[in-house]
Amino acid sequence: MYMKKTFLLSLFLLLTAIMPMQSIAANWLFHNGKSNYRIVISAEASTSEQTAARELQKYINQVSGVELPVTTDINTRGHCIYVGHNERVATLTGAQKPNKDDESFTIRTIGHNLFIWGGSQRGTMYGVFTFLERELGIHWLTPKCTVIPKNKQWKLPRLNHTESPFIGYRYSNYFVAEGAPEWSAHTRENTKWSPVTNEYGNIEAYWGAHTMEKLVPTKEFYETHPEYFCLRDGQRYNGYGQLCLSNPEVLELCKTRLKQYMRENPNFRIYSLSQNDNFRFCQCEKCAAIEQQYGGQHSGIIVWFVNQVADAVKEEFPDKYVGTFAYQYSRQPPTGIKPRDNVVIRLCSIECCFAHPLDAGCPQNEAFMRDLRGWAELAPHLFIWDYIVDYAQYMAPWPNFQVLGPNIRVFGENKAIGVFEEAQYQSAGAEFDEMKAWTVNQLLWNPDQDVDSLVNIFIDGFYGKAAPHIMDYYRLCQSLVKPDVHFGIYITENHEIYSDEFTQKAFAILQEARKAAESDEIRERVDRVRMQPLYLQCMRHKAESLKDGTWEELRRLMKQYKAMHREGHPQERFIREFEQ
Repeated sequence: MYMKKTFLLSLFLLLTAIMPMQSIAANWLFHNGKSNYRIVISAEASTSEQTAARELQKYINQVSGVELPVTTDINTRGHCIYVGHNERVATLTGAQKPNKDDESFTIRTIGHNLFIWGGSQRGTMYGVFTFLERELGIHWLTPKCTVIPKNKQWKLPRLNHTESPFIGYRYSNYFVAEGAPEWSAHTRENTKWSPVTNEYGNIEAYWGAHTMEKLVPTKEFYETHPEYFCLRDGQRYNGYGQLCLSNPEVLELCKTRLKQYMRENPNFRIYSLSQNDNFRFCQCEKCAAIEQQYGGQHSGIIVWFVNQVADAVKEEFPDKYVGTFAYQYSRQPPTGIKPRDNVVIRLCSIECCFAHPLDAGCPQNEAFMRDLRGWAELAPHLFIWDYIVDYAQYMAPWPNFQVLGPNIRVFGENKAIGVFEEAQYQSAGAEFDEMKAWTVNQLLWNPDQDVDSLVNIFIDGFYGKAAPHIMDYYRLCQSLVKPDVHFGIYITENHEIYSDEFTQKAFAILQEARKAAESDEIRERVDRVRMQPLYLQCMRHKAESLKDGTWEELRRLMKQYKAMHREGHPQERFIREFEQ
């Protein structure tokens, strides 16, 4: 009996000792500072896949304190996280190797192994970052703020998740997020104004805007060839106007110079050959006659002209595209002509109402929706230039969060291959600039996400103990939008959405936010939000603000964050004019 009891006790103690390790082996990615997992990556993995493996190791370590070893032995046994597609992954999952440029990815568990693979350019990398985001709660909110929860144990669940980007080319140009390729990669932003070669699968680029003046400059050619430029009121215009597109010499110049630029700058994907930023289109008889051939639309002669340049560059640059605008006077699609297969039409939404989704029946958006659908039927490649800030007053509340996802969805449903969200590109200190930059990148990848949930993630992670008050202020701003209220991208402080009641409520909420802030860093973030009602108060009540200290506080914050008043309006000029 004694021997039996001793044996059973010994067995119990042995089982107790080995159970934690069995538990780790069977169920846990990490458990109380231990893990049996290793990261497996092929020796032939792409640069971005190698980066993804390193970052997977780094962030798991920052979450748990456990550093998983990385091996290039794809035949290793045991508990593995396979990063990227390789022969072993193909054998174990049955999945075929994706195309290099395929940005979709799969996250799957089979037994106790985790597999993350996609296209080798960026797809696998996006899969790793999404795993860290969805499963471990890591959020790269700004280039300087990453939320990394601490966790002693995490059990690997059963996963079988696949994602694909809703929009192919995705980018915005908030000043606060420029020059941050790591942040772009973490938020799945893959395009910028200039190409970037880096360890994150590179950045694609669309060269230029309003480039006809760059290719055929007025200063270079007007004195010797005034006929190259638009005829306005019976005279060739000597200034910033448009080209005379019916002139064959202008066509040859654009062919020659665009090809030369493409040779010298080969890393762009799309090259712009687009109208200048004004309404001074050519009124000569030849240009008018060409326009009449194509439905009387100004876009007709532009497509006719760009098609010929695209034909000229196609043989030398078969994998490149020529882009042009459908913008303001050229926004309506033509009839009787189609853009070539290597032409990208860049449709701009500058005239729209941004209080309501584009397809929600707002009367101010009906014409744009007709043009969007028309170009979707006509153009082989449609690229959207959208607007997400108020260019007349960067710092004021401009509550457009609720239209971001629906509008991106509408663009994708109408065959857009890319979306550029033009933002506050000149300085920091704009209305919710950091939050909107992060949110819009999330929505460009998947516009079906709930925007309030995304905002809540950002506010909770960025504003610390002040977060509940910032959320109250965010909701107050969104409440300014009503079914019968409309606003575009050039509204000012006297617009109907603003009131003194709103400003006073905002001050009260944000004062509480400032009190709740637990550090100087959080207080500074709250102060950047407080600039919104401070700006409104100063602009709506100038004399009072100069006396009661409101202006002094706004000026101090503007200088601290180098904030600009509006597009193209230097800070010192605004301060000087206000104080006069």
